[in-house]
Amino acid sequence: MKYSIIVPVYNRPDEVDELLASLVGQTEKDFEVVIVEDGSSKPCKEVCDRYADALDLHYYMKPNGGPGQSRNYGVERAKGDYVLILDSDVVLPPGYISSVSEELQREPADAFGGPDCAHPSFTDTQKAISYSMTSFFTTGGIRGSKKKKLDKFYPRSFNMGVRRDVYNKLGGFSKMRFGEDIDFSIRIFKAGCRCRLFPESWVWHKRRTDFRKFFRQVYNSGIARINLYKKYPESLKLVHLLPMVFTVGVILLVLTSAVGRLLMHYDDIDRWYWLCAAPWLPILAYCVLIFIDATKQYRSAKIGGMSIAAAFVQLMGYGCGFLSAWWKRCVLGKDEFQAFEKTFYK
Repeated sequence: MKYSIIVPVYNRPDEVDELLASLVGQTEKDFEVVIVEDGSSKPCKEVCDRYADALDLHYYMKPNGGPGQSRNYGVERAKGDYVLILDSDVVLPPGYISSVSEELQREPADAFGGPDCAHPSFTDTQKAISYSMTSFFTTGGIRGSKKKKLDKFYPRSFNMGVRRDVYNKLGGFSKMRFGEDIDFSIRIFKAGCRCRLFPESWVWHKRRTDFRKFFRQVYNSGIARINLYKKYPESLKLVHLLPMVFTVGVILLVLTSAVGRLLMHYDDIDRWYWLCAAPWLPILAYCVLIFIDATKQYRSAKIGGMSIAAAFVQLMGYGCGFLSAWWKRCVLGKDEFQAFEKTFYK
């Protein structure tokens, strides 16, 4: 067997249904599917049972341990030469598996990954979030875009492939609760393995369904970046600092405007008007840029407006998590688990 598709699941039976339906429609059939239920209170076993005759499907239930450990659990029971790691909230186009095979035939790779995009059926919020996570104007373009990246490509767990012998040799995913996919990608590079972007092996990725959950996700990503820095100091690049710089910059601009407004109250209005108004110009310019680009991409002014909010949530959520973890780990000297005060799932 060539491929084993590993999917960790936590309380997402409806998403698993859509993912399995898209796997049934694959043009290439040489794969098995391993679903690992990670201590869910809403299991997807009934959903999996409906696809038992259409797919080579294996369902396992285990106590909650996080997505990384669930993937390792699945790979231990897999049979394929390659493991394809997918999140439960992705949907595959019919040619996904065949595009992976074509890339491997063209040029072998030990590990690989592909980009993601929004499906037309996604909600406007999901499309706005997808924009913020894939746009070059939010640094999201480095995560697997066909555009020129600011950093080398590190596969992410929503769409990642690894030769099974390489996976086993490296010990799979670590016990990090979040950022475990980047940790694994770093170890892949350190081992001298060949790692490539497969630009045509893309998936539809739903991500979070509202901005509150999205903020939590990117906040945890900011924390994970500091944890990765403490583990691999060389892994911190300039591009990883940009959301933090953006966050600090926006806060300083707003505070400067507030000072100007305060001075206008106590002094000559005309003298301090510029200090009140000028700091908002770069913020407004960035909002206009996002609005135009997102509106053009989705042909919707509504999504363009929502993408402004999504971009600020993504950059400032990540920046706040980054700053919080930097203070706790680099200044106060706390360990990784103290930096993660809450689990990702809950």
